[in-house]
Amino acid sequence: MSAHFSLDQIDEIVKTLQSRTSYRPRVSIILGSGLNDLANSVQTPDVIPFGELPHFPVSTVFGHAGRIIIGELEGQTVFVMQGRIHFYEGYTMAQVTLPIRVMQRFGIETMIVTNAAGGVNPEFIPGDVMLITDHLNFLGMMGHNPLMGPNYDEIGPRFPDMSQPYDRALCDLARGVAKKEKITLREGVYAGLSGPSFEGPADLRFLRLAGADSVGMSTVPEVIVARHGGLRVLGFSGISNKANLDGSTVTTHEEVIEAGKVITPKMEKLIRGVLRQL
Repeated sequence: MSAHFSLDQIDEIVKTLQSRTSYRPRVSIILGSGLNDLANSVQTPDVIPFGELPHFPVSTVFGHAGRIIIGELEGQTVFVMQGRIHFYEGYTMAQVTLPIRVMQRFGIETMIVTNAAGGVNPEFIPGDVMLITDHLNFLGMMGHNPLMGPNYDEIGPRFPDMSQPYDRALCDLARGVAKKEKITLREGVYAGLSGPSFEGPADLRFLRLAGADSVGMSTVPEVIVARHGGLRVLGFSGISNKANLDGSTVTTHEEVIEAGKVITPKMEKLIRGVLRQL
C-alpha cells in the first residue's frame, strides 16, 4: 500500500479518465451512504468503475456503488463519485483522498460533498439535511491528516489555511435553494471520526460539548485535500439517526441506508438548485 502517490501516478489516472470520456467537468459530487440514486439522474453518462482505474482504491462498503459517473446535470458537466473510500476500510489517508487529487488534476473547481451522518444536535431528526458550515478534524488531531508526507507545490501550499473549509458563497446559494424549495435546511458542524464502530453515548456527549451537530466517518479528509488544492467546497450531511446520548437505542447500517431514501430527494433538490446557479 502506497503511503502517498506521486504526481505521475495521479496524472496516469487522469489520462485514463480522459481516454474514457470526452467530458471535461468543472464540478464534482461525492455521494455518501444510501445517497447513490442522484447519480441515476446524470444524463448521457460515461460510467467508469473504480476498479478500472490504475492505482485507484475500490469501495468495499454496502451502499457505495464504487463508480465514477461523468455527464450532464442541470446544465453543468459533473463528475459524480457514486460511493467513496473510507479510512476504516483499511486504506491509507493517501488512498482515501486520491480521488480528490485526481479531481484537481482533471480540472474540477467546485466539489459538493455529501454524507450520511448521525445526529449529535438533539433537535435533529432522521431525514433532516444539514448544511456543513465547519468541521472537527478528529482524524487529523490524532495524527492522520491527509496532507502528511511530501507536499507538491504544484497542487497546494505546505501549510494551507482552513479558516473557511466550506465556501460561504456556496452555502448562501444552498440556503436560497432550500428556501425556494421549502426544505428545512439544518446547519452545523460535522465531526469526522474514523469508524467503523458507531459512537457510544459518552462519545456523543463529548462531541456535543465540543460543538458538533452531526458525526460521520468520512468527508473531512476529502475537504482538507480539496481546500489544499484550491477547490471550493459545499457540504451536506443527511441525518440518518438520532443522537443516542443515553445509550437507549441501537444504530445499524441498515437504518442509515433506509434514511437515505428520505434524504435523497431533498439532497437532490438542493444539489440541482445549486448547480443551476453556478
